[in-house]
Amino acid sequence: MNRTLLAAALALVSPLAFAQSAAPTKAVLPPPPSLLGRSAEVHADRTVTFRVAAPTAQDVKLSMDTLSQPLAMTRDENGVWSVTTAALAPEIYDYVFIVDGVRQPDPAQWRVHNSFVGLESLVQVPGTPAMPWELTDVPHGEVTVHHFTTHATVNQFANQSEYLVYTPAGYDAKKKGGYPVLYLLHGYLDDATAWTQVARAHFVLDSMIASGKAVPMIVVMPQGYGDYKFLTGGFGQWSQPALVNNNVDHFIASMETEVIPAVEREYNVAKDRNHRAVSGLSMGGLETIELGLSHPEQFAYVAAMSAAVHNEGFDARFPKADGKAANFKLLWTSVGTDDHLLQPNRDFVKWAQGKGYTVEAHETKGAHQWPVWRENLVTILPLLFK
Repeated sequence: MNRTLLAAALALVSPLAFAQSAAPTKAVLPPPPSLLGRSAEVHADRTVTFRVAAPTAQDVKLSMDTLSQPLAMTRDENGVWSVTTAALAPEIYDYVFIVDGVRQPDPAQWRVHNSFVGLESLVQVPGTPAMPWELTDVPHGEVTVHHFTTHATVNQFANQSEYLVYTPAGYDAKKKGGYPVLYLLHGYLDDATAWTQVARAHFVLDSMIASGKAVPMIVVMPQGYGDYKFLTGGFGQWSQPALVNNNVDHFIASMETEVIPAVEREYNVAKDRNHRAVSGLSMGGLETIELGLSHPEQFAYVAAMSAAVHNEGFDARFPKADGKAANFKLLWTSVGTDDHLLQPNRDFVKWAQGKGYTVEAHETKGAHQWPVWRENLVTILPLLFK
């Protein structure tokens, strides 16, 4: 098994994701020196001024993940377009410029989110005190990427898949009893790097473990496509339950026969259900529910974020569902009140309660976006393994 240590490279682009990006982008020229460090300028009042040089453009807008509509930008005499936002909450924000109708990342911003719809730039608005996902002076863990030949998933390039593993600061390979382990799943159009690249999950863990809010744990972030064609085939497949189920079934098979056994060989982890958790967002939220409810003997903690359960036939998928027998220590759900998956998540909670499950259900502000899921991670970590 090939193991490559990731450090600062976590912020860089995943070559596989880059190869699959299909969204049109405008050719990006190097930014003029005058814009370096100023293209996304965060002010003391938490407003942000965005700038991009586009002297020949007729129309430029700023699109940000938390904005319902793009913001129009204004051109100056040097061909630099700019706009200043209202005060923003401390967060990490995805943004792109729309130049004459074509999306492009910020050419002067080195931090990017690389998904299968293309590159998006990232800007961080810091908090006082620092938010858990900010880089601070605490002991830091390590993140390692593992590539492996898969026999359980299908249509992967050269039959290769991957998972990332976070080990906490001071990881002891001989610690008695081993460490609890959280399997953390990404969403559709992202890959195994998303939780570190966008959510800065490794910094969240560092911060919360250092403060005593979370117990030292190992976190495994697998590639979430059981059938790679489910990714390349586009959003239309979500309306076809058979294709959704096929993707999930192959993913669960890989987790059960490849990822979990490999982690338990390579790392000092506890191997009982009381020290094993699964959580994920969107597609990963659906996979969290499927994996947890189909294998309660393996997972005592199940936490689904904005789960993509809109076409799920719960009775058909879980004909033997029995909440009392499952006896989860935690079955947790959360969804934003502006999320298109709000009602399907409510439907799942109602169904699960009818089957005897105790569900800790939450609805938060926000839509189907990373600021919601980043806060979800901060919320669930203190609930695990205690």
